[in-house]
Amino acid sequence: MNKHDLYEICVQSPDHLVRFLTAVHGSSPRVLGEDFAGTGALSKLWTSTIAGGVAFAVDHDAITLQRAQAPGVTSIVGDVRDATNAQDHACDVIFVGNFSIGELHTRSELLDYLRHVRARMQQGGVFVCDTYGGDNAFHIGDVHRTHFAPDGKRIRYTWQQRKTDPLTGMVENALHFRVDDGGMIEQEFNDAFVYRWRLWSVPELRDAMAEAGFVSTEVYADLAEALDDDGNAHVRPVQAEELDDSFIVCIAGRASLA
Repeated sequence: MNKHDLYEICVQSPDHLVRFLTAVHGSSPRVLGEDFAGTGALSKLWTSTIAGGVAFAVDHDAITLQRAQAPGVTSIVGDVRDATNAQDHACDVIFVGNFSIGELHTRSELLDYLRHVRARMQQGGVFVCDTYGGDNAFHIGDVHRTHFAPDGKRIRYTWQQRKTDPLTGMVENALHFRVDDGGMIEQEFNDAFVYRWRLWSVPELRDAMAEAGFVSTEVYADLAEALDDDGNAHVRPVQAEELDDSFIVCIAGRASLA
């Protein structure tokens, strides 16, 4: 396994995301834009599970984006702020996950991007991104989780926040992986991925979306959903009193009234 295999196993939940994004949209979205797409795991699952689904996977890393190749997925290498256009890449849903909205370090960069997103939205379209916050958002520390590969090997996944600056909102985070089989370490990836992000707060993102022309915004607990007997997701905006001291949320901006 390489670090991208491990990332997809430990970090991403595309099956959950497809249901969540469809529920947030509220109708029958067909066209997905996955910005900061990386390996395009969401795009690949979207096109294989949504009837008539197509996806535009956008990322600046051409090598990583090669993994997004699948029927119905168009891979676009470039800056998410200008690599697509409203005429050829109009979307029902545009998603930025794994805190990648923080790759935009200044408010002017954020606004440029959100205006570009707004221009790409179909009638009734929705933009969704995630962020984290709470009392511990700028604390230094590690979080460890255990996952299992398809072949049964155990993966120790570590999320590390190792630098923070609450005066600028900048943080540095790193992901580490260790693979063992029967207690014997087979692979170890220290600093497999290192990110220097602007940690945007919920009100900052909502204010920027409003300024960029979104008609409304909502906040959802991280992929929170309830499934009915048919496996369909139902979601509702989260209330402030429901948030923990440390939380992850998704902010949705609606481009127009449905």
